Amino acid sequence: MSTATMEPTAAFAGFAEPRLVKAVCDSVDSALGMCGLSAHCVGVSAVPTREAGIITGLIGVHGKVSGFITVNMSQRMAVRAVNGLLQDSYTELTNQVVDGAGEITNIIVGGVKSSLAGSPWSFSHLTVPSVIIGKGYHIAYARGLEFLNATFEHDDVEAVMLEDRLMQVSISLLKL
Repeated sequence: MSTATMEPTAAFAGFAEPRLVKAVCDSVDSALGMCGLSAHCVGVSAVPTREAGIITGLIGVHGKVSGFITVNMSQRMAVRAVNGLLQDSYTELTNQVVDGAGEITNIIVGGVKSSLAGSPWSFSHLTVPSVIIGKGYHIAYARGLEFLNATFEHDDVEAVMLEDRLMQVSISLLKL
């Protein structure tokens, strides 16, 4: 059976905490569904990877754990997702698209929060989303964090470059 037809937690067993993988995959599926888009998980890593997109939403979380969740995507994917979410027709990066990318990050993190409620990974408090625009930045992670990076490929048949089809969601959590 190929990983495309398996449940993401089964396909990536052993690479990261299964509960976190499921929470992220379910949340991305739900959030993109609200935008009229779909994507499938194509990779999971327990170590940080370089984000390909130029738009990164960042939200701090705190509860039984403390840390950050980031959502990284290409400009093309951000524009398409925001267009679907707002039922509009942006063609380039605008203030509305940046705000929309922050809202999509908020929706994904809210879904992760709901999925992890009652678990050892639960958190109750979120910061407002921050959005980073640009490439070439690095996030340094402290030792002892549980880290998950999930890469999703958007089903955009018109995207020429692979990086235009990718979204990455990263979670870095410290159990308190």
